[in-house]
Amino acid sequence: MENPSLVLVDGSSYLYRAFYALPSLSNSRGEPTGAIFGVANMLRRLQKDFDTNSIVVVFDARGKTFRDDLYKQYKANRPPMPDDLRSQVEPLIELVSAMGFPLLRVSGVEADDVIGTLASRAAREKQTVMISTGDKDIAQLVNKSVYLVNTMTGTKLDEHGVKEKFGVAPGQMVDYLALIGDTSDNIPGVPGIGPKTAAPLLEHFGTLDALYARIEETRELGVRGAKKLPEKLLQHREQTYLSRDLATIRCDLDLDITTGELQMSAPDVSSLRKLYRNFEFRSWLEQMEDEVPEETAVIKDAAVNYDIILDEKQLDVWLQRIHKAKLFSFDTETTSLDYMNAEIVGISFAIEPNKAAYVPLAHKYPDAPEQLSRDTVLEKFRNLLESDNHPKVGHHIKYDAHVLLNHGVTLRGMMHDTMLESYIFNSTATRHDMDSVALRYLNHRTVKYADVAGKGVKQKRFDEIDISTAGPYAAEDADITLRLHQALWPELQKEKSLCELYETVEIPLLGCLLRMEHHGVLVDVKTLAEQSTELEKAINELEQQAYKISGDTFNLRSPKQLQTILFDKLSLPVIRKTPKGQPSTAEDVLQEMAHDYELPDVILRYRGLSKLKSTYTDRLPEQVNARTGRVHTSYHQAVASTGRLSSTDPNLQNIPIRTEEGRRVRRAFIAPEGYQLLAADYSQIELRIMAHLSGDSGLIRAFEEDRDIHRATAAEVFGCDLDTVTDEQRRSAKAINFGLIYGMSAFGLARQLKIDRRSAQEYVDLYFDRYPDVKTFMDSTREQARKIGYVETVFGRRLYLPDINARKAQVRQYAERTAINAPMQGTAADIIKRAMIAIDCWLAGSGLAARMIMQVHDELVFEVLKQDLDRLEAGVREHMCAAAQLKVPLKVDVGIGANWDEAH
Repeated sequence: MENPSLVLVDGSSYLYRAFYALPSLSNSRGEPTGAIFGVANMLRRLQKDFDTNSIVVVFDARGKTFRDDLYKQYKANRPPMPDDLRSQVEPLIELVSAMGFPLLRVSGVEADDVIGTLASRAAREKQTVMISTGDKDIAQLVNKSVYLVNTMTGTKLDEHGVKEKFGVAPGQMVDYLALIGDTSDNIPGVPGIGPKTAAPLLEHFGTLDALYARIEETRELGVRGAKKLPEKLLQHREQTYLSRDLATIRCDLDLDITTGELQMSAPDVSSLRKLYRNFEFRSWLEQMEDEVPEETAVIKDAAVNYDIILDEKQLDVWLQRIHKAKLFSFDTETTSLDYMNAEIVGISFAIEPNKAAYVPLAHKYPDAPEQLSRDTVLEKFRNLLESDNHPKVGHHIKYDAHVLLNHGVTLRGMMHDTMLESYIFNSTATRHDMDSVALRYLNHRTVKYADVAGKGVKQKRFDEIDISTAGPYAAEDADITLRLHQALWPELQKEKSLCELYETVEIPLLGCLLRMEHHGVLVDVKTLAEQSTELEKAINELEQQAYKISGDTFNLRSPKQLQTILFDKLSLPVIRKTPKGQPSTAEDVLQEMAHDYELPDVILRYRGLSKLKSTYTDRLPEQVNARTGRVHTSYHQAVASTGRLSSTDPNLQNIPIRTEEGRRVRRAFIAPEGYQLLAADYSQIELRIMAHLSGDSGLIRAFEEDRDIHRATAAEVFGCDLDTVTDEQRRSAKAINFGLIYGMSAFGLARQLKIDRRSAQEYVDLYFDRYPDVKTFMDSTREQARKIGYVETVFGRRLYLPDINARKAQVRQYAERTAINAPMQGTAADIIKRAMIAIDCWLAGSGLAARMIMQVHDELVFEVLKQDLDRLEAGVREHMCAAAQLKVPLKVDVGIGANWDEAH
């Protein structure tokens, strides 16, 4: 595309288009940012695509224009600007200015008029003008020197393009608009005349004036309704000319600026950083910081003082300072992220902001300086590290505790963790790693690991990095951890419930998870190998079955090849399309198709077995630690916004239990010789929490009487006695019970039960008739969430819902469903965490040969000496049932076996 002398941006046009294109985009505080991002992204693209320093952004000014005086009903049909858009206008104006763009807003006229005047001036000066807009009205400005580009679609309109798109030349566009009108601006035009009539009329007559001068000729034209055209045109003549006046863009404004003065200025780097951080446009912020010289980077502290300790005398000075400190931050640098195999390379610490130290212990590159002995240094630190009287703060301190255990040091006094402080303060923030949290709360861009170690295959291990480079990086970790704590802890203390949750649940849980992870779970590798062989055979059989059904060979793992087979060759119905317009082969689509067609069912089984094999039966043996003979998962506290724990390497949460093959994987998780596994699972905990939160007497009574809740619900909904409830009725009631707490609609219930939507709606209505307080709770929860932007668990965990007032129905409805479910999921997460802490503490003093080894959803799994089974079962039941005092009793189901499947 040719490079223009001047680019004029119709900011008002893009403002609305960006808003509706990205209606749900917001920052972690719930402030909408979609329009800001969309317009700014378009401007960044213009800068990249066009080599010109004259890019001018024009917005509509506030207040009425001369067109409102011409026609009182001008734009009368337009709804008021949405609040979510209105709140973005001034921040966007501020951002555009900070980016260095000349910005114009002229009172009494529209942005189009300013653009028209500037374009006309530039064209007279023989400049080439590009107008960036999505507004068809501006096509009237196109000529040999002026063309339009819709940056959001990449389409260009020159003179030929206007003619091809509208059927009229640019000079005829005003008359064209006068005839067809414009509903968005409430320009009336001529009723009954649309584009297919207006274009031929102007092609024949040339102008609106000529059309009226020879109006009788319109009867002879081959256009729709030609015989009545003269009467229609004459009847609305005054209205037509008014429409032309309204549609005409003024090109003669008295603007106190020349085209030569419309030059971009240098970006205001400081303001841009502040705005990017506020809007949370992280990738732009990082990109800008990479491009800007180090001395101007995001708050780089010239006053920092970081020591690299290479001699014992200097170490002793620091040790004395730490002993006197009320709190110190602590961090380890290691050889690996695998905590069971990681060795310490160095340690860092800080006791006051901007001052920190790094002690290198095991850097091994050529010409590395002599370093203090790791064993000697750890021994010197032992009293500090193993003392509860010397509180520590770390960022993801559990990892450091694991690594110290590898060296025989048990970390105590884990008073604070800034990752958890950030998470509790706002669990819906996308990331809680140090780099992200430092940027969010300190406006500080940390040195990243890749900055010192490199990337990809050439990335160095930390012990291979030069100490002069590694030292400041490691010391900064300790410094930033301390500064983050000093920033976050006072804010957390202002929120009593959040502070209590942090101090009584998340921090105490650290030690419990540490012990579970480090102990690990025994896995029968032989059983997994046998299952892998059997799965391979079953997968091959399904593959051959798919070939037979389709009459062709194809790659079952390829969505594209599967599309061809399902929809081109077999002509199966297309249920849904991808964003690119291709027939979808997603899991839920295939599940729906599998009810009626054989091949989708085969594909689903193939996918399920393939995933089971690759993720578990093949992978688990590789994850067994050579030293312990066990797998050691990592439990993550700061991932799920609801407070639920997640696990990785291996992921214990996703092992399927509804299929025989999935249950067989659980059989590979075994007890050692002389031990048994005990699994304790909360029974229907989320429904019990619903009963508590809603206070519904019917639900509460059913749980108090320890009835089968699904059978009890069926009896209420279908109006029958408990003992006459059929299995089908119970199944339907179960779908209703769980569906409603997950926000399922009548439509979703109908699909699940395979009934019509009316019947499903009747079930829902009957349910709410029998349990009216449940509906009241749901309605009030949604309403409260709309007002304050978040919901809370029973224990005060806060879950922000930035989309709860979104304009887009689909986005808003998802947030509303989350508002209902999150308090129950979050409360369930809080309860099992409280139970884990209580049981962990009890086990420590019980004398039992038992360990807590796994937590999966609402289930805890223990490894216990056979002779201690009865005592463990009684204690686990007691502590799990006492983990929360609800309006209904908590119930725990316990199973025992030689493997996890038997015990579950």
